[in-house]
Amino acid sequence: MPRESIAILILACGWIATGNAETTTLGSCKQDYEQCLDQWKTDRLAFLKSEAGYLNLAGLYWLTEGQNSFGSNADNDIVFPANAEPSIGTFNLQDGEVQMNVSPDQDVLHRDKSIKHILMAGDSVKMPVVIRQGSYAWSVINRDGKFAVRLRDFENLILLNFPALQYFPTSEEHRVGAVLRRYETPRVVRVGTVIEGLDYNPWSPGVVEFEIDGQTFDLEAYDAGDDLFFVFGDQTTGRETYPAGRFLYAKKPGADGVVELDFNTSHSPPCAYNDFATCPVASPRNRLAVRIPAGELYDRVGH
Repeated sequence: MPRESIAILILACGWIATGNAETTTLGSCKQDYEQCLDQWKTDRLAFLKSEAGYLNLAGLYWLTEGQNSFGSNADNDIVFPANAEPSIGTFNLQDGEVQMNVSPDQDVLHRDKSIKHILMAGDSVKMPVVIRQGSYAWSVINRDGKFAVRLRDFENLILLNFPALQYFPTSEEHRVGAVLRRYETPRVVRVGTVIEGLDYNPWSPGVVEFEIDGQTFDLEAYDAGDDLFFVFGDQTTGRETYPAGRFLYAKKPGADGVVELDFNTSHSPPCAYNDFATCPVASPRNRLAVRIPAGELYDRVGH
């Protein structure tokens, strides 16, 4: 996977539709820590509910080489939800590019302009193509050379019914200093995802080493632009927190290699909220033999 696409996969597992962006870390806190953390939680929920968030995801359809018809009719290759238009057009996948052709009687919009044909630049570019029709919007994603159409419904009922996120009590002891132990050369690592047969292949600069309860642990870090990104499991995983692991971000270190890991900001991945994300899961080497009761809880019933 091209390096420039890595942060897009991590941060959105999709595309950014509005310019809203996920707040990954607390950043510089100039007030009481708990106030900063509360604001981070508020911003996170607002992002989840935004057009760029994860709660409006309504479909993920993998393309086959050649022509793929789409719409709500059951005889389409890609069957959209029942209240979408019956026959919208086709996606033609050829030589790693996706061309969308719109049926003559259909009106779809790209940047508020009606179109009939467009090359669907995917989420490995800064400005992926987003198409809208009614309450729906769709784009193309590229995962390890496999292409899919991701559908969003801005009237998704989950936006009205989504429960408040629940967290462990704030834990100062789970804000820990860590040191980045760099590999001699950054390497591409292979990480599984929630989709069988699909890998996530980020660049890793090394591992961060830290202590919890007097024990030393380390996590392999993934490059995510200005941040380091971690997918980790611990002894709460599958019991109190999401079974595939949690996400955590930290600002990249300076010359001293020191990183702050704030596990109070560890959170469930997009796939915790719907079935249409392509999230990486915690690798065996990033599963910690310690309980970390900090960050977002996971309620199977609530989600």
